[in-house]
Amino acid sequence: MAREYEAALNCLSSLITRRSRAARGNKGDRYDLMFDYLKILELEDAISQLKIIHVAGTKGKGSTCTFTESILRCCGFRTGLFTSPHLIDVRERFRLDGVKVSEEKFLEHFWWCWNRLQEKNGDNLPMPTYFRFLALLAFKIFSAEQQVDVAIVEVGLGGKFDATNVVKEPIVCGISSLGYDHMEILGNTLGEIAGEKAGIFKKGVPAWTVPQPEEAMRMLEEKASQLGVPLQVVSPLDHGLLKNQHLGLDGEHQCLNAGLAIALSSVWLKTTGNLQGMQIDQNNLPEQFVRGLSRASLEGRAQVVSDSSLGQQQNSNLGGLTFYLDGAHSPESLEVCAKWFSRVIREDPSHLEEQIHKKHHPGRGGHPNSLGGKEHLQMLLFNCMSVRNPQLLLPRLVNTCSQHGVKFHKALFVPNQSAYNKVGSHASPPTDPQQVDLSWQLTLQRVWENLIHGEQGSSCANAYGGSLVFPSLPLALNWLRESVQRRRSVQVQVLVTGSLHLVGDVLRLIRK
Repeated sequence: MAREYEAALNCLSSLITRRSRAARGNKGDRYDLMFDYLKILELEDAISQLKIIHVAGTKGKGSTCTFTESILRCCGFRTGLFTSPHLIDVRERFRLDGVKVSEEKFLEHFWWCWNRLQEKNGDNLPMPTYFRFLALLAFKIFSAEQQVDVAIVEVGLGGKFDATNVVKEPIVCGISSLGYDHMEILGNTLGEIAGEKAGIFKKGVPAWTVPQPEEAMRMLEEKASQLGVPLQVVSPLDHGLLKNQHLGLDGEHQCLNAGLAIALSSVWLKTTGNLQGMQIDQNNLPEQFVRGLSRASLEGRAQVVSDSSLGQQQNSNLGGLTFYLDGAHSPESLEVCAKWFSRVIREDPSHLEEQIHKKHHPGRGGHPNSLGGKEHLQMLLFNCMSVRNPQLLLPRLVNTCSQHGVKFHKALFVPNQSAYNKVGSHASPPTDPQQVDLSWQLTLQRVWENLIHGEQGSSCANAYGGSLVFPSLPLALNWLRESVQRRRSVQVQVLVTGSLHLVGDVLRLIRK
């Protein structure tokens, strides 16, 4: 089965193309082909029978979908969840009842779709592109055999011409926070971006969104009005409604995503006639909702992982290496990530021990050689795609951390382990460091150094220990581990961000 799985991933990799802007001029990047694919795969009726929640947005759509799925699963329904991207294994994108689809089921449905599409493949009907194939596969998985009660579908990119937008009659639509991302495809203004996202609105189907910038909200309201869509705005979740529980996904911004998930779940339950006996209002959340919100989990977003390779060294008396992983890759999400990192390292138990020690032994508690004290060093492990502007990303990260009293001792820049043009698995071989072009990482390093030593970052320069570019991620991880082993009383806290690909690669390596 391992060989067959690798063969399927190779086929999938062959569908990866450079993303082009879907617009009227190119007929939505030949969007009409999606309907030909649906006919070939006999999915038209199957999709119309699915009770779908469709979610678009720039930030938080994955979290919103995760909360929504968890709530409805805790309400006793069979759930299907389609999200993107994956971190380690492509099967993470397809979840049934909260669990990624098995290799056996994945392969069964993959080859069923692949072989039928290959039979019809020709000049007039090329194979679907990568994400379009994955969306078709999701609809096939969710409609096969025991049909799911609810399918929660996250838009891949934009909305109007997204592969998931073949859904004609969802039960409810959601739009999470909007911001500047994928501008080369979606447009240069918030209004243009909002117009693309609002492309998932369907005539008369209720839609919910979170508070948006004025320009974006104006466009959403205009598009909703044209289609007779009742568009409503949610409020952030009031923590008091959780009855002493905590949200399963960390970060202040998750209250907004949770608020949207509650609204989407409530509308779905009401519209499908499943709301009996549940009281949902500003003062009360049903027990199933509280359970769903507190049990939700999403890897690579505000995730804390200790490096187990250091074995016995990870204890309160010796040093250790902890990774703080967040796939933020837009200016707004990096600011949110910086706030989360600054808060969560203050709440680290060993960090609190250090503060107490400093209070009782002023002048020596923070020194690595002091008795009982432990030094905490914050480091950054960063990469981003070359279509993004590091001049917008890095200042937002550094300045937000600085405002919260966090200074990075060192910054490490690395290429991603996984290739953008290859779908990998646990068995995928690492990239050969000698073949890697590091020009982009050197560019990131220059932006970083100018930031730290320039006016914007002058307050950071005092605690600063330089930056490094590594030709591969394993080399960077080895350097971090050796740093901790050399200085046994140091607790190294590494923020890994800028790219979900990077976060997935780090998770894959530290779990080996």
